[in-house]
Amino acid sequence: MSNVRQLRDKTPESEKITINLGYVDLGRIDLLVQEGFYSNRSDFIRTAIRNQLDSHADVVSKSVERHTMELGLRDYSRADLEALRDAGEVLHVKVVGLARIDPDVTPDLALQTIGSITVLGALQASNEVKKALADRIR
Repeated sequence: MSNVRQLRDKTPESEKITINLGYVDLGRIDLLVQEGFYSNRSDFIRTAIRNQLDSHADVVSKSVERHTMELGLRDYSRADLEALRDAGEVLHVKVVGLARIDPDVTPDLALQTIGSITVLGALQASNEVKKALADRIR
């Protein structure tokens, strides 16, 4: 039984958002879905958002560089933070995408090593860590 490992819970690969649309716009989307251009409303909305993001790709890239932010998925493990603590360094998290702080990171370790958190997208961390860092999350 020594080779049995506990599987981590599957992390969602997307974030749910809610938007309000006027009836006419919603009807036009439904018409495009009915005509087979899109499989459903969500498909239309995701496609529209991706098209807008593609049209602004240069602006986003330049802004990410200007703000020295990481783009994509960034994990922060307990070992990473312990190494920072041992080196006497403080981390300033700047992520466009998803930042994850491992569940085994304690609030005390997070407070000792994370000076600020700026995430444009989503931050996944335990409720205790989020509460401890609440004044450092922008």
